[in-house]
Amino acid sequence: MSGGVPIRSSRVRRVLRGPRPESVPVLVGRACAVVGLLDVAAGVFPRFRHSRMHTLAEVLPGSFGPFAAALSLSAGILLLLLAHGLKRGKRRAWRAAVALLPAGAAAQFTYRHSPVGVIISVALLVALIVYRDQFDALPDPRSRWRALANFILMGAGSLALGMVIVSVHSERMVGDPSVADRLTHVVYGLFGFEGPVDYAGNTSWTVAFSLGALGWVTALTTIYLAFRPEHPAAQLTEEDETKLRALLDKHGRRDSLGHFALRRDKAVVFSPSGKAAVTYRVVSGVMLASGDPIGDVEAWPGAIERFMDEAKAHSWTPAVMGCSETGGEVWTRETGLDALELGDEAVVDVADFSLAGRAMRNVRQMVKRIERAGYETRVRRIRDLSTPELDRIRRAADDWRGTSTERGFSMALGRIGDPADGDCLIATAHKADDPTDAYGDLKAILHFVPWGQDGASLDLMRRDRSADPGMNELLIVAALQAAPKFGITRVSLNFAMFRSALARGEKIGAGPVLRAWRGLLVFLSRWFQIESLYKFNAKFQPRWEPRFVVYRNSADLPRIGIAAMQAEGFVDLAIPLPRFLRRTPTPARPCTHVSERDVRAA
Repeated sequence: MSGGVPIRSSRVRRVLRGPRPESVPVLVGRACAVVGLLDVAAGVFPRFRHSRMHTLAEVLPGSFGPFAAALSLSAGILLLLLAHGLKRGKRRAWRAAVALLPAGAAAQFTYRHSPVGVIISVALLVALIVYRDQFDALPDPRSRWRALANFILMGAGSLALGMVIVSVHSERMVGDPSVADRLTHVVYGLFGFEGPVDYAGNTSWTVAFSLGALGWVTALTTIYLAFRPEHPAAQLTEEDETKLRALLDKHGRRDSLGHFALRRDKAVVFSPSGKAAVTYRVVSGVMLASGDPIGDVEAWPGAIERFMDEAKAHSWTPAVMGCSETGGEVWTRETGLDALELGDEAVVDVADFSLAGRAMRNVRQMVKRIERAGYETRVRRIRDLSTPELDRIRRAADDWRGTSTERGFSMALGRIGDPADGDCLIATAHKADDPTDAYGDLKAILHFVPWGQDGASLDLMRRDRSADPGMNELLIVAALQAAPKFGITRVSLNFAMFRSALARGEKIGAGPVLRAWRGLLVFLSRWFQIESLYKFNAKFQPRWEPRFVVYRNSADLPRIGIAAMQAEGFVDLAIPLPRFLRRTPTPARPCTHVSERDVRAA
């Protein structure tokens, strides 16, 4: 099926090479997760020790008295929190587990006098020590918002788990407390106070210690995340940007996405020779690169190797979004990764573009109609704009953004009018029909970044919602007609995801699988504009250049997809923070206007 054709590496895969090095961290992480769940169950459910799991539970850390129930609950939650870090081979998770397991063994000996439980804890500790060299991954980029996220999620989880703890002892409750009373008891218990619910016997102590343990774990993890050293997110330094611009001056013609490597919220790794580079951002544990490496093709392997070394050092999942066919071949050959066709980029050769002919009739008629309505267009370099006009364009582009979330990563520059971007091209539509308008006669904006010395790549499209339909078509035609004046021979428009599947699925003779795949894409287009973007691009009769996603294995694709949507701004998992928790941007290199590379068909 088109849209899903893999590129195979020419390197012979080493299939018979035994267990992968990361298998031990994964097994240890899973074991910790299982033990954590069983510890939580042992601490929460009073009948757990009498169930069929009793034999296994006897060898788990912790006992079942009031103190031990709280200890089992705390240990289980902490092990669950550590499990993901251990799977990824994180050094700090390893240190925490090594510190926690002796405490569990001591609890076994002190409270339960269980030699088997001590042996299990010591055995796991020994395994961690023996394989300590596989837990060497460095920390992820992080910020203070994780402390608030932990507090909210752990707080909600503690309330839910606390309600379970209070309710499972119903046979020992005094009276019949309401749900409100039980919830009040949970809230009080998390802060270490006695609530309105009472129990017979020692159950009150068991519930109190369990709720107190939940509150303690929530507070401890939140405090740790709030005060641990901050690892700032990726940011392109001035020195890095200078080196990238030098590489683009020599080799920028090769990839239409090359200039987008200059986004200032990306990090970069250079080849040992400095002749090639890969830019990336880490999102949810995915090390996400975009487009092809920058620079000399012969130096790409060195930059790719540095990229993979960085991913391995932090235990990040490597991925590349939107690389060309050549880029995909180099990535798969050098790393053993796989590639999957993601869609097609629409490229218009200026010399071949014309409004004449039946195929261009709809575009021609729309442009003529808009011109008769009194609209005019201007196409200029950014450096040729006056400061007041550039400020007006910036404000308009920001206010006309269709969503509250800034979008763009792989095919967006993230700014308009920076002095360093004087070669960028801007096309604007004007109509002097409202002298009181905040933006004067400005009605629509198209921004293009350089693609070598003789090309341009579309960055963003913004328009006044009150303007007539067809502004985007008008400005694309204007830019293509003015391109020869600027020495531009080719223009890259938008990227159309799964373009081949959409095109083939609507043709006669398409099979049921292809038609079903196309139907799903059409359905998803209600939210992601997959079909409308393809049809809009097709109006200009472009040639289609395939683009690929490079990934390690199929199991990583869902995670990579979510990370890509986060990076592009389609999914926002961030939590609004108080001012004192927000990261302060570097004043010397602001990134004020983050752009989007999407279009809304008229």
